[in-house]
Amino acid sequence: MPAEFNPTITRRQALAAGGAAVAAALVAPGHGIAAAAGPSPDADVIIVGHGLSGLVAASELADRGRKVLIVDQESGQNVGAQAHWSLGGLFFIDSPEQRLAGIRDSHERAHRDWFATAGFDRSPHSVDGEDYWARRWAEKYLEFAAGEKRSWLAGMGVSWVPVVGWAERGNGVPGTPGNTVPRFHTTLGTGPGVVEPFVRRVREAQRRGRIRFAFRHRVDELITAQGAVVGVRGCVLEPSSLPRGKATSRKQIGDFELHAPLVIVASGGIGGNHDLVRRNWPARLGTAPEFMVTGVPQHVDGRMLGIAERSGARLVNRDRMWHYTEGLRNHSPIWPGHGIRVLGAPSSMWFDAAGRRFGEPGIPSHDTLGTLELIQRSGYDYSWFVLNKRIIEKEFVLSGSEQNPELTAKNLPLYLLHRATDDVPKPVQAFLDRGPDFVTAGSVEALTAKMNALVGTDLVDPGSLKKQIAHRDREAFNPKSTDPQIKSIRRSLAYVGDNLVRTVPMHRILDRDAGPLIAIKMNILTRKSLGGLQTDLSGRVLSADGRPVEGLMAVGEASGFGGGGVHGYRALEGTFLGGCLFTGRTAGRAAHRLL
Repeated sequence: MPAEFNPTITRRQALAAGGAAVAAALVAPGHGIAAAAGPSPDADVIIVGHGLSGLVAASELADRGRKVLIVDQESGQNVGAQAHWSLGGLFFIDSPEQRLAGIRDSHERAHRDWFATAGFDRSPHSVDGEDYWARRWAEKYLEFAAGEKRSWLAGMGVSWVPVVGWAERGNGVPGTPGNTVPRFHTTLGTGPGVVEPFVRRVREAQRRGRIRFAFRHRVDELITAQGAVVGVRGCVLEPSSLPRGKATSRKQIGDFELHAPLVIVASGGIGGNHDLVRRNWPARLGTAPEFMVTGVPQHVDGRMLGIAERSGARLVNRDRMWHYTEGLRNHSPIWPGHGIRVLGAPSSMWFDAAGRRFGEPGIPSHDTLGTLELIQRSGYDYSWFVLNKRIIEKEFVLSGSEQNPELTAKNLPLYLLHRATDDVPKPVQAFLDRGPDFVTAGSVEALTAKMNALVGTDLVDPGSLKKQIAHRDREAFNPKSTDPQIKSIRRSLAYVGDNLVRTVPMHRILDRDAGPLIAIKMNILTRKSLGGLQTDLSGRVLSADGRPVEGLMAVGEASGFGGGGVHGYRALEGTFLGGCLFTGRTAGRAAHRLL
């Protein structure tokens, strides 16, 4: 990125200027914002956060001639923020990739799946309900995903792996949580491939003087005047040259104050702040886990949510969050407590900490929240995968751009070659060799001894574990088996995409030719907030009385990906990039009309 904008104003300078502030009033949509006397605005719009949703909003505004200032507490190395680290999955409905694979999808089918999964139950039909605007955003988002979402991105050069993934597949029964068909489209280039076109648009706007950055500017307060948000105030942090994702210093070297008739909060969620995660942990899931790994950088701290709330914004569904149940401690951490999520296909057996096999929905790839509930009820904060080398060769995908080098480099032939061959992918092999949560052995007895040694207990009984695996192995070749996992494997193998690159042919886990045996301690991994600042369909932040907080908008995870919780209790998408794209685009275009 070109040199950053550094509009530092000290508190002393502000006082010397008499403490004047901008007064602004947000009037009815389409009638603009009327500015009163005060300091000259530093931009038409200030965006707090340089992640994907903020970049999308900024590019939409700049393309329409607006001047935008993007403020972030991190350095320029972190532009793109959390989206950069993602696998790059996108949710499309009735896409060319789906049709090529023989997948029959439709807006109606996706609508049924989404609403059955979301479970909107907080007064979704009452305008003062926490789920009212979330439900309405869900309707609009599904129209977008079935409509111009794909063509809009393709027009900017984005492309996808031709094999559609199947996230959050549930049990396949219509009207129950889960995708009844595959909808997870992995971007060629992973997360950076999704971010790239918007960085390109922002850089071009920067060259034209329409976008500026204020890096290492931490917002501590929203400035208000006459009931409207008119700017931001905070501390300048010392410069940092640390690589992307590394925890940076919070040493303050100055103060700043910036003014604009509109402020858009694009600051993300709370996944990097375990204290806040625990404070908001849902009562229905009992006590928060004592130990968790962290799936997002430390700067995903949730500060702006509280700051906006203190300025009159309504924060809803704060106890809805999306934490994965298949988290690994990273052998080469980038940020504190860095965890990696395993995207497993259905063949691995899943046991609680005491070695008791989970029932449905405790099957890999089925139902993240449902499995989290099973783990919480077990009385322990971790669980076990038990599998063999044959399964890990084909079924393990590690979430994250850095864990998928061929895809991130857009080398599709090499990626498909590695997925189709019988060999452990190099990033997965690195975890087998160095991951602190992995043990391998030639027998169940030896495996159990290593599992117990890893956690310092004798919870898992080798005889019981072997009996459960043997029962599953017998069911594997029973054509009338009612075992939910066996049925899930067969359903997966019936889908050509999974059959080719994701699901290993049915076999016995204790087959010596498929060994050695592998056990993996799976930790809870913090990731996303599902609730957030409640917004109307233009992205304007609402107050407790349902009225817009004048001058304030929100996008991305800070807005619950739309309306304060577009996903409800569960994230059908298996990805969150789509919500960042849609809210950023919607709010950016609406902000232009409001100015």
